Amino acid sequence: MKVTRIILGLILVGMATGLPAAAVRVQQVRIWSAPDGTRVVFDLSAPVPHHESMLSDPYRLVLDLDGASASLPLTQPGSGDKFLQRVRAGVHDGNDLRVVLDLKKYSRYKCFLLAPNKQYGHRLVVDLAGSVSNQRREENAGDNDALHGSARDIVIAVDAGHGGEDPGASGPGGTKEKNVTLALARTLAELINRQRGMRAVLTRKGDYYVGLRKRIAEARDFRADMFISIHADAFRDPHVAGSSVYVLSQRGASSEHAKWLAEQENAADLIGGVSLDDKDDVLASVLLDLSQTASLEASIDVAEKVLSRLRHVGKLHKPRVESAGFAVLMSPDIPSILIETAYISNPREEARLQSRTHQHKVASAILTGVKQYFSEKPPAGTLLAARKHVISRGDTLSEIAEQYQVSVKDLREMNGLKGDIVRTGQVLTIPPSTGS
Repeated sequence: MKVTRIILGLILVGMATGLPAAAVRVQQVRIWSAPDGTRVVFDLSAPVPHHESMLSDPYRLVLDLDGASASLPLTQPGSGDKFLQRVRAGVHDGNDLRVVLDLKKYSRYKCFLLAPNKQYGHRLVVDLAGSVSNQRREENAGDNDALHGSARDIVIAVDAGHGGEDPGASGPGGTKEKNVTLALARTLAELINRQRGMRAVLTRKGDYYVGLRKRIAEARDFRADMFISIHADAFRDPHVAGSSVYVLSQRGASSEHAKWLAEQENAADLIGGVSLDDKDDVLASVLLDLSQTASLEASIDVAEKVLSRLRHVGKLHKPRVESAGFAVLMSPDIPSILIETAYISNPREEARLQSRTHQHKVASAILTGVKQYFSEKPPAGTLLAARKHVISRGDTLSEIAEQYQVSVKDLREMNGLKGDIVRTGQVLTIPPSTGS
């Protein structure tokens, strides 16, 4: 890893050779605050050698940018930022720029340069982070187990694609994918949390970037039973429209379009910005171990159910589940699907994606497919797995529905019943209740 970083540094410095030091300017400063960290991004006119050091009493991170200058007002963090208090700058040693990040508390930090891409030019990125919060998540999971005694909730990780530095695709009216996906993810999570025996966790709760591998790690930390990544992509043809559902492919993409789409989504880390030395060996080994086919089979199963429900909301771009090498789906032990809810590049679909009513319809369709899957294959030890009813003499469907606080319609749907006739000894799966 160190060799890779050194090579990258030499390349970046080499790119700057021949430019006078004063030519390097800080063009813009952007700050993204997340629950577990803050990112500060310096947009540069060219790559610049830099040095950083952490000082205490009070804690502050000092950055020296060789031969750089900045005349613009520096962006300041919001009052709710958990890590960053203030950003200030001044001239150092006559020709260099010194930037001081005043911190609210001690923070782990990482500084790295990023080369230009489709979205941005040269960038210097500073990531501030607190202590690892796995213990808090484990405590939350323990509380979840205790909530229903020995049975636990089914946990679904809802992943809002893109965010922060990575806006994703844009519609002709200027709608950003990152905003649409967050709205859809929040709506889906809200609907999931209304279901008895189900609980949603969001990998992203605001406008900040979460790396693709970290999204998977978040789901694993929360011991998720399913991972759903929400997107709204774009295509060069504005007439392309419809929803699609994707799963991971281990043997190449199912179509050229699926391959193209996976390449676009996998480029998110290049746009959002990930340090080359930010490697977790344990997680990396997990991502490379794709030998477990059970989760992939489960992914296909739930993907088919979700796709069949989305059919009732609007047009489908692909009539069957597609597959490609999506990095965000590479978890061998969590069934994972990626949903392209619509094409934001289509003017009509862009408008629908901004509608709260349409967002609710899409989220409801996804939830129905997920509920159908878990009604058939509830994980052992969950509350839903325990919700079975054996028909006794005299039982009626309406009485059973009232007993479990569910609707007759949901009871029929979950068990594939066309009418109200049941037979003694028949076992019914009880759907999640919206009641208490």
